[in-house]
Amino acid sequence: MKEKYYISTAIAYTSGKPHIGNTYEIILADAIARFKRAQGYDVYFQTGTDEHGEKIELKAKDAGVSPKEYVDKVAAQIKEIWDKMNTSYDYFIRTTNEEHEAKVQKIFKKMYDKGDIYKGEYKGLYCTPCESFWTESQLVDGKCPDCGREVEEKSEEAYFFKLSKYQNRLVEYIETHPEFIQPESRKNEMLNNFIKPGLQDLCVSRTSFSWGIPVDFDPKHVVYVWLDALTNYITEIGYDTENPTDNFKKYWPADLHLIGKDIIRFHTIYWPCFLWSLDLELPKQVFGHPWLLTNNDKIGKSRGNAVYADDLADLFGVDAVRFYVLHEIPFANDGNLTYELMIERYNSDLANILGNLVNRTISMAKKYFDGIVPSIGTEEELDVDLKNVVKESIYATSNAMESLKVAEAIDHVFEIFRRSNKYIDETCPWTLAKEGNTERLKTVIYNLLESIRIGAVLLHSFLPETSEKIYSQLNTDKIDFDSIKEFGGLESGKELNNPEPLFARIDKDKFLEELQK
Repeated sequence: MKEKYYISTAIAYTSGKPHIGNTYEIILADAIARFKRAQGYDVYFQTGTDEHGEKIELKAKDAGVSPKEYVDKVAAQIKEIWDKMNTSYDYFIRTTNEEHEAKVQKIFKKMYDKGDIYKGEYKGLYCTPCESFWTESQLVDGKCPDCGREVEEKSEEAYFFKLSKYQNRLVEYIETHPEFIQPESRKNEMLNNFIKPGLQDLCVSRTSFSWGIPVDFDPKHVVYVWLDALTNYITEIGYDTENPTDNFKKYWPADLHLIGKDIIRFHTIYWPCFLWSLDLELPKQVFGHPWLLTNNDKIGKSRGNAVYADDLADLFGVDAVRFYVLHEIPFANDGNLTYELMIERYNSDLANILGNLVNRTISMAKKYFDGIVPSIGTEEELDVDLKNVVKESIYATSNAMESLKVAEAIDHVFEIFRRSNKYIDETCPWTLAKEGNTERLKTVIYNLLESIRIGAVLLHSFLPETSEKIYSQLNTDKIDFDSIKEFGGLESGKELNNPEPLFARIDKDKFLEELQK
């Protein structure tokens, strides 16, 4: 049986269309999920939408529609963008699904019956956009520390979860499981800034609005957003308070929750305590990824600098957008997006290094061998060096992906393409053809075609459409990870298809001028 791997993204909030910073997360998760599948794992990849809360209720009212009509429209838009970016999720959960709502009610009741939830009154400083309460000391310049907006004092009857009950257990768990919160800086931040200073019990119901899941034994209350939203990771895979399914037992605990660094607090403080209250295991790892900035500024509709993935895909192509966001955001530091930077990366890496290599290699095979993959002829030291680079890149790519260093993994794949380009310059196939050195030319062309094939197999998790185009031009079905364990998997004697440009170079000045218009 295959080893399971359950990966999830945070569910997207349905307050509006997701910008490229939001979309980065689903693309990153998709790359990890695809790579795990290629390695032979039984992958379950879940994403979806978070659809309840006061903010949604207010936005729907402003739009003159019901909250359900509002979230239906936005959820469809989010799913459409996720699909356009070629993400291979297995399930798209919506927190307005009847099954999810029924299970959340049962979860709330189980926690209440256990004594982990109690009724009280909440007085605090509340940020509506973030749907979060804050203490005076947590504010930054008197405003919400997460979004910088104004907060307002609120008081209402509410149910509370005994977060404080689990404080010592949480500290011990995080300190004895260093892999649980990644990167390391996020772990230190959670421990030192939030947990060790003391956890306050958490408000888990509201009465001041109605757009939420009703507490079934006290229906004037609705379940507060984080208890509703976080439980999506278990409700869809079959968790039930009385009789969890075999599917749940198979996939839980999750192997990776992939989330933005701004919501890591909820996933590494609230969520573990909720799970312990339900007597469940914790996810194996929570990775708080960095942000994608634009012109080194946080992206946001309210800032007027929102850039959208579907617009970028229309301009550059889906794989070019995937490449940029995956390659340009390091493991622990924020990345930056501008049209100028995107064009530069497109031209240098995609058009020059990769596109040019594939096009001229297949063109030479067409010219010198009538488009037939040649057999190996005479070999030299240069060939050994090329093969060693390919072999090392396979290992290094897998190694980088184990630690979620996706940008680094892509660099290792491109090392194959860079070395192949250098190999062309070193071997000068046109000179070998002119001299009639056919045996040597056979080896050079074969090695180039095989290096491209291996590179395309590794690249598939990141740029699936591009890899498919390369497979088609090579006319090969040797596209799984088993086929790249040894150099030489491309079959000699097969006829190649015609070369087709993968990425046409962009004239930056002309492009920016048109964009400005």
